[in-house]
Amino acid sequence: MSEALQKQTDEDASKDAFFARIAEISQEMIAAHGKDFAMGTLVLAARWIASDKISAAPAPH
Repeated sequence: MSEALQKQTDEDASKDAFFARIAEISQEMIAAHGKDFAMGTLVLAARWIASDKISAAPAPH
């Protein structure tokens, strides 16, 4: 297997892991506060990322 193909496979695995984590967090938010809250939170996070505000957010405790 070529190095470039292996790197892509590693990247895909990393992305899949992030999607799995987001799915788990989304399910928890839906269970606790409903679909509207979960969707609003994810949209707000996307807007923060798009406007570079996410880097200004405080680190989790």
